[in-house]
Amino acid sequence: MEDLVFYKKGDDIPVFKEGTVILVDKPSEWTSFNVVSAVRYRVSKIDKVKRIKVGHAGTLDPLATGLLIVCTGKYTKKLEQFQAQTKRYSGTITVGATRPTYDMESDIDAHFPTDHITDELVASILPQFQGDVYQKPPIFSAIKKDGERLYKKARRGETTETVEIKERKIHIYNFEITSRNGNDFDFILDCSKGTYVRSLAFDFGGALESGAYLKRLQRDKIGDFDLKNAWDFEELRTVLNEQVDKGKENVS
Repeated sequence: MEDLVFYKKGDDIPVFKEGTVILVDKPSEWTSFNVVSAVRYRVSKIDKVKRIKVGHAGTLDPLATGLLIVCTGKYTKKLEQFQAQTKRYSGTITVGATRPTYDMESDIDAHFPTDHITDELVASILPQFQGDVYQKPPIFSAIKKDGERLYKKARRGETTETVEIKERKIHIYNFEITSRNGNDFDFILDCSKGTYVRSLAFDFGGALESGAYLKRLQRDKIGDFDLKNAWDFEELRTVLNEQVDKGKENVS
């Protein structure tokens, strides 16, 4: 990939409409679209144009945090290249219960035994989550089925028993349980584009003859791009707001 223009902490304000890459640490309870919209509004004001192309390379669920690659201007054409790169996540899977969304966005709908889950059992099922894996996306997802987003069907009360969801082949380069605290399992995951970590958590519970859901998720890397080099989102908004205000002062 050719040399890119990054907007990093301490840099002078670039010409966003010409193309920049901004690494952002997405906060919990913000959608990826909301982050992009917030950036687009401010950089358009800074460059004094009606609208600038802004997009992101790979959606993070609202409750997830971590690395979001935001591109402006001509660099939006490179989004697919970023999306195709290997992703690294860290997080926590809780066993012993399931939730319809496979994460903390919904209430527990069933409880399962956990007394039989030993470290040896966990180690024995981990090879199932290595290499090429066929995974069924959660019904609470933006995938379209018969022209409609799956989450809309789910919100009407439809379930995986009434909606056929096809499995997708993904690739897991590494899935490692790094620690255990009761029913909470911390993990590191390196995986391909298209991986639903929520589904992996659900399948992890099933492989343990129990249930499970994703309690916490953070994206740490996309290819060679690292979360440690990302903007804190509130800091980014503050800096961009200051530039918007300076522009207003110059006009007056």
